[in-house]
Amino acid sequence: MTKKPKDKRQAILDAALEIFAKNGFHSSPTSEISRMANVGTGTIYRYFDNKDNLINTLHDEVEQRLRATALEEYNEQASVRENIFKTLSIVFHFFLDNPNEFKFFEQYYHSPYGIEKKRSQEDSCERPMIDLFNRGIEQHIIKDLPHDLLFALCFGPMTRLIRDQLTGYFTITDEMIQATIKAAWDSIRL
Repeated sequence: MTKKPKDKRQAILDAALEIFAKNGFHSSPTSEISRMANVGTGTIYRYFDNKDNLINTLHDEVEQRLRATALEEYNEQASVRENIFKTLSIVFHFFLDNPNEFKFFEQYYHSPYGIEKKRSQEDSCERPMIDLFNRGIEQHIIKDLPHDLLFALCFGPMTRLIRDQLTGYFTITDEMIQATIKAAWDSIRL
């Protein structure tokens, strides 16, 4: 059970994250979320119009934390390669340290919520990577491929390894993380 924050809204978001990660969106009734958050079910609707609004708000909050974490060490003066290596490493560690956030994102982006967000081009979490890809393409360092393909080459292997660790298939080592990032770089560089 999560710790009870003083802020009811945050308690609801924390409980929702844990329950969504465990049960999925459709198998997570608001009554279970309110019970874990230690609030009345009606209290959820004081903060969120409906369950869809709760899911999208939770996504935006997790995305902001991930983005802030990833940008902490972003250096405009560093090379494209250095920034990509650093960003991939930070994202890798963020999701390893926050498995519920990883599970939530996996569900979100494989659901109508994520599809709608990608279609609307509102996914601000991607912006720094798109800027890096564009800079690399302009400098003839990165292959001139569609952004979605560059994302898949960089983040696909990472998500697969994290998923395998979460299922208990194996434990990711620092060496595996570095090898994965290098392989991702090798797949996109000219």
